[in-house]
Amino acid sequence: MKIIGFVGLPGSGKGEASKIARRHGLAVVVMGDVIRQEAARQNLEPTDRNLGRIGNALRANEGPDAIAKRALERVRATGKDVVVVDGLRSMAEADFFRNHAEEFHLVEVSAPMDARMRWLAARGRPDDPGKGTANDGSRTDADAKIISSCFEPDSFAAAALEQRECREMGWGMSEAIKAADMKLVNDGSLDDFRKNFEMILGLLKAGTASPDEEQM
Repeated sequence: MKIIGFVGLPGSGKGEASKIARRHGLAVVVMGDVIRQEAARQNLEPTDRNLGRIGNALRANEGPDAIAKRALERVRATGKDVVVVDGLRSMAEADFFRNHAEEFHLVEVSAPMDARMRWLAARGRPDDPGKGTANDGSRTDADAKIISSCFEPDSFAAAALEQRECREMGWGMSEAIKAADMKLVNDGSLDDFRKNFEMILGLLKAGTASPDEEQM
């Protein structure tokens, strides 16, 4: 079994890369779906705050690779030889997949913050910045306390995004990003992004890509 993992900050384009992978016939497992499933089990709305708390609790109670273990069950259930895993958050998760696959490649998807803000706003998912929190100027004391712990925000939406990034970096995402075998830069047109990712995908599927040689 070959696993291709995606790591990157919220809104960087991992979801778009997953869509491309599906169009090429690959199975895709989204790690965030593991947490959303747990939120549904607990009858909680899938807001960023709720999902963040669940992610923290699972990792605290079951270990830093807790989400990866559950995601691997979904990977195996696909019955496919090559599977994309979207949304790694730590080196522990990368190591877990590397230890449970015959071949593992980690791809960082990167994009500028202003672009990520626009894409997240357009996506409109319940856990995106500004969703499920006070974003109309009526912040709660809890919101203000969370936000001030990491940065000085320019706007509430930007603060919500940076708070989410701060939390995910706390899980160890920065180490996983540094360890990525390839980097896919999403700072141009959507067509450019698709072409670059399809090139990387072809190399990974063929097994001809070597670490540190691809940055697009």
